Amino acid sequence: QDGDLKFPLESVKKLKELMDGNRHINPRMMAPMASYSPCQEKHLPEEFRPVCKREDALKIFRRLTLAAEDDLCEICANAACAGCF
Repeated sequence: QDGDLKFPLESVKKLKELMDGNRHINPRMMAPMASYSPCQEKHLPEEFRPVCKREDALKIFRRLTLAAEDDLCEICANAACAGCF
C-alpha cells in the first residue's frame, strides 16, 4: 500500500525485480537511473499502469520496492505494523 493505492504483494515483488534488474545493466549502455521508469517495462504488472500516468509515479514505485526488500519480513514491511523493531 502507498497512500490510497493498494497492490498485491506478488505484484510489488515483480516490480522490485524489474527495478533491481535495471540496476545490473552497464550504466554506459542506458539512461541514468534517475530517468529510469518501470513504466517502460513491457512486463510491468497491469495494476501499476494507472500509476504511470501520475507525476509522482517514480516516487511511488521506489516506496513500494522498499516494502519488498528481502531483509524485511512481509509483516514488518507493512507500514501499519507496529513493534517489529
